[in-house]
Amino acid sequence: MDERAEAAQQTREVSRVRRAIRSRTARVSVVAGLVGALLGAGAVAWRTDTLPLVGGSAPCWDSLSEGTVTALFGEGREVRSEEQSLGGGSGLTYGNCRVAGFQDGRLRRAVDIRVHELDGLYGMDGDRWPAEFLDPDMVTLGKGLPGMASGSRAWIALPEKCTGKPGDFEAATVVDVSLGPAGRNPDPALPGWEEDRAALARTAVDAANGAIRALGCPQSYAAPGALAKAGDWKEADQNALCGIKGFALPADFSRERREALTQERFGDFGGPARSCEVGGSLPNTYLRFTTVEAPSLTAIFNKAVLHGGSRVEGPQGYGSLSETRAAYKAKCPKGSVVFLVEQKRAIDDVAFDLTRSLLPAYVAAETERIGCGPEKVKIMRG
Repeated sequence: MDERAEAAQQTREVSRVRRAIRSRTARVSVVAGLVGALLGAGAVAWRTDTLPLVGGSAPCWDSLSEGTVTALFGEGREVRSEEQSLGGGSGLTYGNCRVAGFQDGRLRRAVDIRVHELDGLYGMDGDRWPAEFLDPDMVTLGKGLPGMASGSRAWIALPEKCTGKPGDFEAATVVDVSLGPAGRNPDPALPGWEEDRAALARTAVDAANGAIRALGCPQSYAAPGALAKAGDWKEADQNALCGIKGFALPADFSRERREALTQERFGDFGGPARSCEVGGSLPNTYLRFTTVEAPSLTAIFNKAVLHGGSRVEGPQGYGSLSETRAAYKAKCPKGSVVFLVEQKRAIDDVAFDLTRSLLPAYVAAETERIGCGPEKVKIMRG
């Protein structure tokens, strides 16, 4: 086969893949076969580059601008990237990329970027992903940008015009960006935290636009603007916990429990999700409350909602509850919303029982706040 014929064959294969990706009903079977399709078309699955690339493409599917790379790693560092061709994955993953900065031959910083569909069927993304990417430090990227960022994580959902609207057991396809290991979120008060957050937000948007182009979609995202200030730890108002009017600790809580829950921090209102921690930062926090208003994210909690323990019922929804996590899904005017109450640590070695005592009040106050309540839920026996 001559070069022109080979190029034509490659174009036909890639076009076929893009059309198939946009079909949500064929998504799982298609992605499983993409490696062979792309390699058969002559594409290289993994590519390693050293920057600056003279006449070459930008890192991560030709997406990260020079300004974004400089914001991530600073001036004068050797930057290398390793990427997997978009679509060259298995399961729900479409592509991975790592960009690393070196100084004097030593690795100084690495950023990992993934393009993947969040799992709404088996619950694989219902725990770790929200713990990392719906953290109270996260703030929204801005109007028209369905994503969030902190000083160590950022994510954005790809447009449904490109990927298709998720079904009941499907979730959004997202680009997420990680700086540093999970569970070691830097303090927003540290020098450079806001600069890192801005750089990660730019990285998520750049990479999303690269993925959108690879899918053959005409849409693109604008650069993120100024980001809101992250919430600080402060004295908790125990009659308006997490800044939510009408959400109070139960009257029968002991003095020890009230003293353990005197500090709180929470994210801003109005984004895809809002999270609040009470009683100390991870790994020592006692409670985390999360409200997920983006319908395309709610499916990742299907397992927790349906099979998490004792049944929870309400006029507009349903859920389930265990000792450590309660999840309730309600039907609201703008779509499904999920409410989570998680107990991360026991207070004075008392049994884990706060999810049962706090879920009804949290759901009632939050549904009232967002305009689909108050929802009065009932925890069934068993």
